[in-house]
Amino acid sequence: MCSEEELKDMDGFKKGSRFIEVKCGCTSKKYGDTIGKLRVSSNGQFLISCKCTSTHDEKRLTPYDFQKHYGKEGAWKWKNHIWVLINKKKVPLGRTALLKYYKHASNGTNGQSTMQAKRLFHRDEFITCSNCKIERRFRLRTEEECRIYHDALNARRWRCDDSPYHKFTCHDGEQRASSKSCKGCPRSPTCKGCTTCVCFGCLKCRFLDCRCRTCIDFMKNAEP
Repeated sequence: MCSEEELKDMDGFKKGSRFIEVKCGCTSKKYGDTIGKLRVSSNGQFLISCKCTSTHDEKRLTPYDFQKHYGKEGAWKWKNHIWVLINKKKVPLGRTALLKYYKHASNGTNGQSTMQAKRLFHRDEFITCSNCKIERRFRLRTEEECRIYHDALNARRWRCDDSPYHKFTCHDGEQRASSKSCKGCPRSPTCKGCTTCVCFGCLKCRFLDCRCRTCIDFMKNAEP
């Protein structure tokens, strides 16, 4: 993990065998400073123990939930809202060496974040028809929709008429470029790909009964 040289000037620095802890906080115009203790685990998980009152239950919160606790929300703005003290100065977490150890996979599956359901998200994808050469949109909100896209992607020559619901044919016009740029990412409508909306494999888009190499490899290597 981080070398002590990178962290030695951070207030409250503590290093364990599989984690690093530093003092952190966030500032609200209404509530002032809220102080917490950030623990960065070796698996890339970020959890914060809040110390806003002496009687407050020190339940560990994700960065998103910690900033929500003091009245601010935003899927990725916690990197700027949450700060650590370096040489007695408040420095946003996004400008420290700690953030490079944040792993979305470890934080998205810890079951403790109210943001979890929103971030387990599959963005819309496009496949080009082999007949009319027009790109067609596939929504991936449900397991059934993911399977339709998965089978279409694996087809050697997919055509508009192969759509099981006949939502479009080769005679339908193509979407405008401005519409195609919006793929439904909750972080940004015109996102070009980020850890919020790009999935590299989950039980919603990988299938036990599918014999393609992608699904076989995922089922062999996925954690139980």
